[in-house]
This record gives sequence, structure tokens and C-alpha cells, in this order.
Amino acid sequence: MLDYLSIKEQDPELYSAFVGEEARQRTGIELIPSENYVSRAVREANGSVFTNKYSEGYPGRRYYGGQEFTDTIETIAIERAKQLFKAKYANVQPLGGASANMAMYFALMEPGDTVLGMDLSHGGHLTHGHPTTSINKVFNFVRYKMKNVDTGEIDYDELRTVALEHKPKIILAGFSAYTRELEYEKFVTIAREVGAYTVADMAHIAGLIAGGVLKNPFDYGFDVMTMTTHKSLRGPRGGMIVVREDEDLAKRINRTVFPGTQGGPHMHTIASKAVAFGEALHPSFKEYSNQILKNAKAMEQVFKDKKVRLLCGGTDNHMLLADVYGSLGITGQEAETVLDEVGITLNKNMIADDSRSPLDPSGIRFGTPAMTTRGMKETEVTRLAEIMLKAMSEQKNDKVLEDLKLEVEGICSFFPVPESFIHANT
Repeated sequence: MLDYLSIKEQDPELYSAFVGEEARQRTGIELIPSENYVSRAVREANGSVFTNKYSEGYPGRRYYGGQEFTDTIETIAIERAKQLFKAKYANVQPLGGASANMAMYFALMEPGDTVLGMDLSHGGHLTHGHPTTSINKVFNFVRYKMKNVDTGEIDYDELRTVALEHKPKIILAGFSAYTRELEYEKFVTIAREVGAYTVADMAHIAGLIAGGVLKNPFDYGFDVMTMTTHKSLRGPRGGMIVVREDEDLAKRINRTVFPGTQGGPHMHTIASKAVAFGEALHPSFKEYSNQILKNAKAMEQVFKDKKVRLLCGGTDNHMLLADVYGSLGITGQEAETVLDEVGITLNKNMIADDSRSPLDPSGIRFGTPAMTTRGMKETEVTRLAEIMLKAMSEQKNDKVLEDLKLEVEGICSFFPVPESFIHANT
């Protein structure tokens, strides 16, 4: 018989970590572009009774009984996802972005087939075929890069040349550290020339597409989109695959997600995805998405005014990538550490053709979705960008850093995070 105790009562050691993390989030600024705050409703769904239920299969075709309400939850999530992304088909079961990409690869290709994607050093993602990943042992990955790292212009001529030479089965548009908008129509033109599928990995900007402030690849003829459901979409940690219109392709993806690459879906996460998708369909989400872009441009201007080199020359989306080593003489690791000290969290990041190592690179990557969720606008983010630059230039001055930390905490006090579980139950 389980004891019906709270975490605080049952496991004080763990509870202290919960309290500590809540305080860290409440009193600091989150600038990691892949992180966000979910609503209380999303969190309630993620911690709901659906965590108890096993639901292998799909709505109406499960392997276990007792699926009346799981079918309802998953069907709602699917229908909302289709509406958000103008898709005819959606699979909401992937456990994350990497899982979604894995299933997509196996659904569209045979072992040994070729994928053409963005080079990691120019903004791509590990799951796009980095040599250290397992998927690289199954498929052949070739890459394209930017033509000009100071403007972000993709070398579409090189992309076409590589496509004509290698005849990829998939041409992949998408990124992890790239700040401009892609020219999706050029991907589609090249893919049709070589007979490839077009896939857009929109993990970072899915929310901005759903909010209608960035282009939807489906409007330009893309076949498939993969994505995470957290980040700018502001849902739980998970993944999703949506298909524009090809029913056969959608069926192959469904079979590859389950039983091909995953077992039973996490129904509590699917329930919270459904909640988040409902929030993204509300008109206020478009306002939120638009403010993300305004805040990113405000931060861009501060860094430009201080002559800090920004990769791609700035941003069209939610994130910025700054060459702090070349501009300020501080490494990405040093910058991450000193900004942590003043309550600003971001991540070190390699820049294009970086001469430094991934563990101590030349750049930092930061973004605006989480701070925008808290209600911050241009005035606040401008000041926070100034604080970032001050902290990096005064990294050895403990008094300055202490004062900056107090200022960050003061700003945070006016912009609370969504109510936490702990706070709501004390």
C-alpha cells in the first residue's frame, strides 16, 4: 500500500532540490533558447493520472483495454496539432525531438541512404548526422553550410551541387544555432530536381510558426516537419511529427514511431501537449510570439551598439549567437560561468568555423522565449543585455557582479514565473 504523502513529507532530500530549482528559476533570467516556462495547466496535465496508463498503439487501435479517455486525449492533441501547422496528419507520440528525427529517418529511408542537412558547425543539430551519433552509422549524411557567416546567407548553390552529386533521399532544413529565416522554396526546388523528400526540423521555431510570425514550410511544399513541443511552443518536453498531405507517408511514420522505434507512449505528456496546443491556438499566443521577436531584436541592438560580433549579423527569430571571444576576449565557457553568477542562464556555443573546442568555444547562444513568457518587453530585455555585457567585461570584479545579481533579482521580482507546484501547495 502506497503512503499518500507529499514529496515534502515522503522525501525531504529530493524536496530540497525542488525548492532550490524553483528559487533559481524565480530569481534568475532564463536565456537558453531551448527552454521555457509552461503554464500551470500544462504542468497539471503532465502530473496527472494519465501517467498510470499504458497505451501501446493509436486511438481506436490499442493493444490494452481501458483506453476510452487516452483515445480522447490523443485525438484532441492530434487535431490541434494539425490545425496549428496546417497539416493533414500528425503523430504526437515521439518522446523528444531526437526520437522524432530517428523515426522520420527510418520511415523515409533505407539503411545507407543519404541525408543532406546543415553542418553542425554552421548551426545544424547533432541529430542531423554528426559523426558522434549512432544514426550516422546507419545513414549517410552530407552537409551544406552558410555562404557568409556574417549575414547568415545559406550557400544554396553549394546545396544544389551536393544534392546533384549525392542524390539524397532527404533534404533537411533546420537548425540548433542559426538565427536567420530559411528560404524554404529553394529547398523544395532542389529536392524536386533530385527526387528527395523535404523535411523541416523546426524544433526551435515551432512556436513561432504556430504563432504565425515565421514562415510555415508547408506553405512552400515541404513534405514533413519534425519538432520538439517545448522551446518556443511552450509545452512539455516531447516531440512531434506532422505531415503536410501524403497519407502513405503518414502511415509509414506512424508504424516507425510505434512499434518501430518506441514502445508505449507517455500519455501524461500527450495530455499536456494537448493543453499546450490549445494555448497556442489562442489569439494571445500570436501576441506572445511577436513579442519574442521584438525582444530578440532589442537585445541584438544592444550587442551591435557595443560592437560585439553577432553570427549571421543579427537575428530573424528568437535567438542570438555572439562571438564573445573575438569581441570581448572572454571564452564561451567563461561567459556562461560569470553570467550564472549574476543570475543569467545561457549556454556556451561554438561559432561557425570555430578554432576553439566545443567545451570552451568562442561563442554564447541566448534567446528570448522564457523571458517573454514572464511578460518582459523591450525595456527590460535591453537592460538585461546591458547587464550581460557589463558582467562579461567585469568578470573579475566581485562587487560589480554582486550588484548586477541584485539588479537581476529586482527585475525578476516584477515578472513572476508561472505558479509552481510547490508554491501552489504550501
